[in-house]
Amino acid sequence: MSVLVGKKAPVFHADAVVNGGEFVENFSLDQYIGKKEVVFFFYPLDFTFVCPTELLAFQEKMEEFDKRNVAVVGCSVDSKFSHWAWLNTEKNHGGIKGVKYPLVSDLAKTISENYDVLAGEFDYNDEGEMAFKGAPVAFRGLFLIDKTGTVRHQVVNDLPLGRSIDEALRMVDALQFFEANGEVCPANWSKGKDGMKASADGVADYLSKH
Repeated sequence: MSVLVGKKAPVFHADAVVNGGEFVENFSLDQYIGKKEVVFFFYPLDFTFVCPTELLAFQEKMEEFDKRNVAVVGCSVDSKFSHWAWLNTEKNHGGIKGVKYPLVSDLAKTISENYDVLAGEFDYNDEGEMAFKGAPVAFRGLFLIDKTGTVRHQVVNDLPLGRSIDEALRMVDALQFFEANGEVCPANWSKGKDGMKASADGVADYLSKH
């Protein structure tokens, strides 16, 4: 598993569905450079079980992401048509109607491969035939990308393990706090708490107060 933290986020141009039902060609995260941080997350498949809980939970917190001027973008190996159908299916039928942030189609699995979250790989079997070993879907990867296009945080969950959207917000707050104040964020930091200076004196001062 590659660590992308501190590196430029892999560039892609792909089909996407935005605003709950509009097709877009050549969608790219480059549009946010210099303007917004991005929470870019992968999920395994449309029309599954844990996935709708995550996507709907992100939508429920969109007001909080908007307040922080952060774009949220989802991605799976499904086609844009599958995304569109899922976005237009009612929640009580397993759909995610009401989700408005972009969903990227990684049908060729190249985006998942470049972010190193693909839950398997292509290889040759004993008969010399090309085969896929593992699951041909993405793990539940999440990447926080700053305004320069650099990855500042990443977390990857196995397929059965849903994510905490509150934790994603906390990491956004930590990044924005550091960039605004130049102070680092200690263990269990959350918005409204003290940061500390990245020095021996700063650590001693922080610990003496806590």
